Amino acid sequence: MEINARFDHFNINVTNLENSLKFYKEALGLEEYRRKEASDGSFTLVYLKDKFTTFQLELTYLKDRTEPYELGDNESHLCFRVDCDYDECFKFHEKMGCVCYVNDKMGLYFIHDPDDYWIEILPLKR
Repeated sequence: MEINARFDHFNINVTNLENSLKFYKEALGLEEYRRKEASDGSFTLVYLKDKFTTFQLELTYLKDRTEPYELGDNESHLCFRVDCDYDECFKFHEKMGCVCYVNDKMGLYFIHDPDDYWIEILPLKR
């Protein structure tokens, strides 16, 4: 049997939904695509999309969660290719205060979101 799967979405849990929505809009241009509220009010799911692909980032907000999530060593990460002047993008993220790692030798850098998830930033072409 051959299975032909395609990416649909990736989930991360967030501690402050509004802060996360603001970050992903400002830093990466992601827009809210859809939202689901639990019937008992215990959680909210918000799906974000870019302007180019069908892939979605699902933010899960558990209303009773008060402590930060344990993210391990942050070896797992999202990666975005940016369709703009790469150096200007870096300066913008630096001004936002979200650049957390730079690898000049490899020509890449990472930003982190309000919950400290790392996001690799690459130029569109290289």
